[in-house]
Amino acid sequence: MDATLVKDIGVKALLAGGAVLVSFWTFNAVKLVIKARGINPLVRKFFDQIAAGRIDAAYGLTSKTYKTHVKRQDFLKFLASLNLNKYRNLKSGTPRIQEDQIIITLNLKSEDKKEELPLDFTFSQIDNDWKIDRISRANK
Repeated sequence: MDATLVKDIGVKALLAGGAVLVSFWTFNAVKLVIKARGINPLVRKFFDQIAAGRIDAAYGLTSKTYKTHVKRQDFLKFLASLNLNKYRNLKSGTPRIQEDQIIITLNLKSEDKKEELPLDFTFSQIDNDWKIDRISRANK
C-alpha cells in the first residue's frame, strides 16, 4: 500500500474517533444538565431553612432513606458540628451521576474566603422531586 493512503486513512479514522468522543461527551453533559434540574433550588431552600432556624423544614427536604439512617437528633448534631454560621458563600461543584443519584460537592466559604468547608450532597429523584439522600464532609 501507498504510505500516503495509509496516512490518509489514519487521519480520517482519528478524526472520526474524535468526533465520536465529542458527541458522546456532549450527549452526557446535556443529559446531566437536564436530569439535574431542580437541584439548585433544593440546595438554596435547604440552606435558607437552616439560616432561618427552621431545622425541621430542612430535615424535611431529605429522603426517607436519609431519615431512616440519620435521626433528627443526629441531624442536629451533624449541623452543629459544621459551624455553618461562619460560612457565607456557596459554590457548587461539577455534578456526578452514580446509578440513579447525582452527587455534587458544595464548597462553603467563609466571608473572608480563608476557610472552606466542602460537603458532598447526594440527591435522589423521588416522584419527579429531588430529595437529599446523603450529606457528608468531602474528602479533599
